[in-house]
Amino acid sequence: MKYLGIDYGEKNVGIAISDDGGNLAFAKTVLDNDKNLLKNILKIIEDDRIEVIVVGESINLNGEENPIQKKILGFKKNLKENVKIPIHFQPEFLTSMEARRLQEGVKKIDASAAALILKSFLDKS
Repeated sequence: MKYLGIDYGEKNVGIAISDDGGNLAFAKTVLDNDKNLLKNILKIIEDDRIEVIVVGESINLNGEENPIQKKILGFKKNLKENVKIPIHFQPEFLTSMEARRLQEGVKKIDASAAALILKSFLDKS
């Protein structure tokens, strides 16, 4: 089973995919969060034969939604209307900070954050 990990941001959206067995997560790309976002994600889903989507859920230390979570919920709803595969949330707590730490000097760490979100989901499954 192949998975797609998404780290949704207001400007950039990090994308990661798993191996065919759903064991490992790999950073794939960073997409612009623009009018082509859904089309670009749907192409990745088709091209990479994705069977499950994992979207990072933005919550704080107290388990409360961060301000961007409302946009993530809207994004997930829009995605769900366009695909017929399962979509799950995975808390993305500190993934961007961890990705920055692991990739010092890299400007667009969103794909690495998506890989960390996806890996966390795969590990618990």
